Amino acid sequence: MTELTPREASLVALGAALASNCVPCVEHHVPLAKKNGLSDAEISAAIELADRIRQVPARKVLDAANSGLSAAAIPNEMASAGAGCADLPPTSDKRCC
Repeated sequence: MTELTPREASLVALGAALASNCVPCVEHHVPLAKKNGLSDAEISAAIELADRIRQVPARKVLDAANSGLSAAAIPNEMASAGAGCADLPPTSDKRCC
């Protein structure tokens, strides 16, 4: 097996950090990617691609959760793109986010 270069490893790590929604990982791997020779433009392109890819399963999960419901049954705040439970008004003292 061929080893990855530090630049390649940084790109993989950035993608994994975004996919896992891990802020400390992103904050660690962005400066490390710069240290490993990636430009801001390359890092930005990697982050953009990773974000587009991670949104695919998120949309599919939302579609699965909403399958069988009429459009009127889906709350407006959940129907908007990017709405997460932390963005919704609390319905009780317990929330998942």
